[in-house]
Amino acid sequence: MSAKKNQRWVMVIDPSKCIDCKACDVACKRENRIDAQGRRDTYRNWITSKGIEGTYPNLKQRFEPSQCQHCQNPPCVKVCPTSASYQTADGVVAIDYKRCIVCATCILACPYDARYKSAQTKVIDKCTFCYHRIHEGKLPACVDTCPTKVRVFGDLNDPDSEVSRLLAQRHYYVLKPEKGTQPSLFYLS
Repeated sequence: MSAKKNQRWVMVIDPSKCIDCKACDVACKRENRIDAQGRRDTYRNWITSKGIEGTYPNLKQRFEPSQCQHCQNPPCVKVCPTSASYQTADGVVAIDYKRCIVCATCILACPYDARYKSAQTKVIDKCTFCYHRIHEGKLPACVDTCPTKVRVFGDLNDPDSEVSRLLAQRHYYVLKPEKGTQPSLFYLS
């Protein structure tokens, strides 16, 4: 999986497979050298409990993993006064940390609460889809480490990719479609 022209990186998430093991969170922090030290406000991805479904004794707790949605219409990029927030040609919403002045307008603009001020680096941070790994032909750390294969990553513009096949064959939804952000995370129903 190396970078090619006309790619659009996306992630397909199957919440029904998530067991809330936190392997994605741990892998992300290790890969990106995030020193969390127990801080609750230091995250690039997270898992939300969506409650319990079914009737006793056939119960199942439902979880929904999330992170930066890498929107195709990213409000965070539009409001950044220094262009520190930008979008790559292959659809990844990124941050030029050297240009970030920590004004936090991007934090306020993000409808997914996906950005935070890093106490470690003193700039705004968020998920990068492990952009450095993609260009090495590797998967993002959260995808690579998940024991139940909740996350699938790939090029939506490649009709033969697993993400394209999943989205063609299964029902899916995006978070907060009313915001018009056109997220690059798709959740299987």
